[in-house]
Amino acid sequence: MDNSTDVLYQYRLAPSASPEMEMALGDPRQLPGNQSHLGLGVPIPDYGNESLDYANYQQMVGGSCRSVDNNISYWNLTCDSPLDYATPLYGYCMPFLLIITIISNSLIVLVLSKKSMATPTNFVLMGMAICDMLTVIFPAPGLWYMYTFGNHYKPLHPVSMCLAFSIFNEIMPAMCHTISVWLTLALAVQRYIYVCHAPMARTWCTMPRVRRCTAYIALLAFLHQLPRFFDRTYIPLEIEWNGAATEVCHLETALWVHEYIGVDLYYTSYYLFRVLFVHLLPCIILVTLNILLFAAMRQAQERRKLLFRENRKKECKKLRESNCTTLMLIVVVSVFLLAEIPIAVVTAMHIVSSLIIEFLDYGLANICIMLTNFFLVVSYPINFGIYCGMSRQFRETFKEIFLGRLMAKKDTSTKYSIVNGARTCTNTNETVL
Repeated sequence: MDNSTDVLYQYRLAPSASPEMEMALGDPRQLPGNQSHLGLGVPIPDYGNESLDYANYQQMVGGSCRSVDNNISYWNLTCDSPLDYATPLYGYCMPFLLIITIISNSLIVLVLSKKSMATPTNFVLMGMAICDMLTVIFPAPGLWYMYTFGNHYKPLHPVSMCLAFSIFNEIMPAMCHTISVWLTLALAVQRYIYVCHAPMARTWCTMPRVRRCTAYIALLAFLHQLPRFFDRTYIPLEIEWNGAATEVCHLETALWVHEYIGVDLYYTSYYLFRVLFVHLLPCIILVTLNILLFAAMRQAQERRKLLFRENRKKECKKLRESNCTTLMLIVVVSVFLLAEIPIAVVTAMHIVSSLIIEFLDYGLANICIMLTNFFLVVSYPINFGIYCGMSRQFRETFKEIFLGRLMAKKDTSTKYSIVNGARTCTNTNETVL
């Protein structure tokens, strides 16, 4: 197709580099200050009270990736997301990942929602599985339309469709991913309390407290994304496209942002919050907790050897079960960190390059974020394999659901919890998944 028609006549149709760009870098065209970038590594002049469409600037830079109609430029998705990477990753691979993620995470939710599996740890794991699944589901229709079916060059209209695309491809994935990050952090903190401060577990790691904590996390993530529903205004415009009059979406920053906050302060506050509290700090805390849990597990292994030499087999078995659960959660958090740390690093580089000193190649950064977001989605189904491979109770509950009760082995030894130092038999199964 001729490049002149390979234009997406909507200024802000897709996030830079991926459907989850808002949760990673955000829109490069919405960075604060006079040194904002257009995604091409070029400083954008501050137009004061003009909208963030930067129409005059786009006219000035021109190029094959710009389309101008009546002195208004519209963003070309071909430049926004390199099709050499976006089409195979999001158009062809993502549908299969979506199916695999839905199946695996649905099975996790089904197993962990069983009454016999109702524990504080399992409740958090179930919430993580739901959020990861929704992070992939929300942008799926837009990805299929744009990349799988090859409609990235067509104008998106009417205005309601542009708004829906923005909500489901940017805001909702960002919110769900934020909840998942904070739930992972809550899981690590909870396990640290169980292992290293067992007396506190009876007070702080109860089902009512975990439910409230999960609700607070979801509410905070929603409030964090709430302004994004209203900070942009989509204006319908009519242009000539392929010889016919076509309605397109022109985007401007909402008037309330200009009047009550200011564009610089608004976007600086939003992205700094994401960098600090969604990416960097959670990753730093999770790495620290993983190291502490691993050290505690090694100490428990030494204690288990001592118990075994003293022929205290019952306590030795309980300690082994606790270590297995700790190891499994360490693996879960480690897989999360492998996918999340690259996003955190590029996000921090993006902010530093935008606010302090310009050094980042945004073309390369877009590709990096596209790849890191893709591998983040790849990591979602892995947890199902971890649970099946490392948790006997998860396997047995799974077999009980799908193969019948006769195939499931009864194991009463798993019904323990960590309280007040030495573990005692209870009605829960907190030491296994």
